[in-house]
Amino acid sequence: MDAWIEEHSEELLRARDKDAAFTQILSAARDLGFDHCAYGLRWPLPIAKPRFLLISNYPAGWREQYEAAGYLAIDPTVSHGRRSQNPLIWRDEVFAGVPELWEGARSFGLAVGWAQSNFDASGVVGMLSLARAGEPITGSELQAKELRMRYLVCASHHVLSRMLSSRGERGPEVFLTKREIEILKWLADGKSSREISDILHIAFDTVNFHVKNVITKFGTPNKTAAVVRAVLMGLVD
Repeated sequence: MDAWIEEHSEELLRARDKDAAFTQILSAARDLGFDHCAYGLRWPLPIAKPRFLLISNYPAGWREQYEAAGYLAIDPTVSHGRRSQNPLIWRDEVFAGVPELWEGARSFGLAVGWAQSNFDASGVVGMLSLARAGEPITGSELQAKELRMRYLVCASHHVLSRMLSSRGERGPEVFLTKREIEILKWLADGKSSREISDILHIAFDTVNFHVKNVITKFGTPNKTAAVVRAVLMGLVD
């Protein structure tokens, strides 16, 4: 194992509360060349109004401005993180639709950044953002550091989501088969069981068998609710 990863894993797993855990995450971020970091968590339940929590060492003035302006609702990095687990480098074009947010962030020294989200089987979505005021992120820097950056995303989520989530907020852990996920994707696209049967070249009754299994696993009243839950949990992208 990478010695850097092993060292920071041990420190992070020793943390007893969120403040101690975030201190270790920030230390790792600084080792990677970033002055600031933030970790946001979004729970899937309740569906009507999911809870969101953000922990960061961003300047107090920016945290206040971000909250007062309601930037969470329009932040393109957050929108990306809800849809994809692919890393995102902050660029002018990413923030083209929200110039006031981008200008404000840069005014507080948050001019260069990298973010990646993590979805777990309980539907909790976490996103780590690393930021600094200085040099742009180069290809050579990513080549040297991205494995560790991705590790930090996973480790942060593993520790913080479990520290901060109640059982009711996490929802049940659900594990779907490859076929169940495939059928859910077609259901999410509005296809009927009969249409899915034709598309996948499997029996109509087989499709319904898998749909019933999914409904049972999620504990939802119908297939529409199951699709919604699967999307919120990041199981269908």
